[in-house]
Amino acid sequence: MESAAQFILPALPYADNALEPVISANTISFHYGKHHKGYIDNLNKLTAGTEFLGLPLEKIIMGTSGKAEKTAIFNNAAQAWNHAFYWNSLAPKGKGEPPTALKKMIENSFKTVDECKKELASAATTRFGSGWAWLVLDGEKLKVVNTSNAETPLTMGVKPLLTIDVWEHAYYLDYQNRRVDYVNAILDKRINWNFAAENIGL
Repeated sequence: MESAAQFILPALPYADNALEPVISANTISFHYGKHHKGYIDNLNKLTAGTEFLGLPLEKIIMGTSGKAEKTAIFNNAAQAWNHAFYWNSLAPKGKGEPPTALKKMIENSFKTVDECKKELASAATTRFGSGWAWLVLDGEKLKVVNTSNAETPLTMGVKPLLTIDVWEHAYYLDYQNRRVDYVNAILDKRINWNFAAENIGL
């Protein structure tokens, strides 16, 4: 008798149509229901009978990062983690000002919230090929970074606060090749500043 799968696709934090019109239910059905689920399913196969069985995603990511023979496990673990983080980085009512304490940190690091959004947009739109744009906490300062493919700030010694997925499957059904429009729509209407604040403990 097979044991239950170690990793389970986490529930979306909202209904699959809750991000419309910025992200359609159709995109969610493919992105969450096929891509994200695929990483979970692959990870369960790849970690069966290994030393990674029973470990949290973060430990698997740190334990496989940079190890050529563990690339497949890293890619699927990191993508499973990145996607769960991405869904929480979005909110049906995401427009508006960050919470006061986070806004103060943003202003200390970027001068204005708009400048922070501009840096996030630039990181997302200039990432060549597939990847992610992130708002991170580096020591006492907030920074914007981008990563390629499955890479994640977890391996960079900084704390991720928010992310925008810029793999084509995140936006192509709704925006085709207009990545800039997708990124700007998220930053203007769906970014979850409260999630970022929670990740700092504010």
